[in-house]
Amino acid sequence: MRVDFTKMHGLGNDFIIFDSPVAGFAPSRELWQRLAARHTGIGFDQALMLEKPRQSGSAAFYRIFNADGAEVEQCGNGARCIAALLSRRGALPAGAMTLESAGGLVRARMAGEKLVSIDLGVPNFAPDALALEAPSQADVYLLEVEGKEVEIGAVSIGNPHAVLSVASVATAAVERLGPAIEHHRRFRQRVNVGFMEVTDRSRIRLRVHERGAGETLACGTGACAAVAVGRARGRLDADVQVSVRGGELRVNWAGPGEHIWLTGPAEVSFAGYFEV
Repeated sequence: MRVDFTKMHGLGNDFIIFDSPVAGFAPSRELWQRLAARHTGIGFDQALMLEKPRQSGSAAFYRIFNADGAEVEQCGNGARCIAALLSRRGALPAGAMTLESAGGLVRARMAGEKLVSIDLGVPNFAPDALALEAPSQADVYLLEVEGKEVEIGAVSIGNPHAVLSVASVATAAVERLGPAIEHHRRFRQRVNVGFMEVTDRSRIRLRVHERGAGETLACGTGACAAVAVGRARGRLDADVQVSVRGGELRVNWAGPGEHIWLTGPAEVSFAGYFEV
């Protein structure tokens, strides 16, 4: 069976997006791993499969598969790319749309020729939302990693994130600590790991080790998680520019109980197909 896809990226965080060819389409983890391979496959951080909406008024339901084949709940840059693609198809008659995912509803709107803004809901700091083993909610959690204690903040943006404050993202131990924290026993469903350097109240630098994909050039939910943690600690203002390896994202969060918005570019790389 032939499956047509569009390859897109948000600041280098790259995806294939395709319509589910049949109801109940469920490729194997091995297929995703083969297609995600950079040298022998298509190459992507996540595969995004569009299904028919499950609620009236929604444009689509999307499922997210990481490069390792695991299905996950949410993908901020991926949602922005989906919105841009559906906009190209004429699915934004009123300038905005609602998308559905396992991580909840996402509202999207075009913010420029190639810019897309999405509402990722209210950040959730409760340990249960992160599948985090902890007696109660806290601003700081201590994890034992490689025989040492590491301080993290933790928040769900529809998917779980741990955020470390670092003096410099250039020298942060992303390759060592990222996988160790991702698979830490206290996170029952694994976790995305962000390394945040605060440069001033309106700007941070960020590197993210994504669950099931490794370090990526950008991470939309990771940018939101870092801002939410930094703002909850009183270190950031409501509007923050987030510098990632692939470029610049913008995050706006008024504070507790409010929805968090992510804005950045979404671009088409090419179209193609694969066989299953």
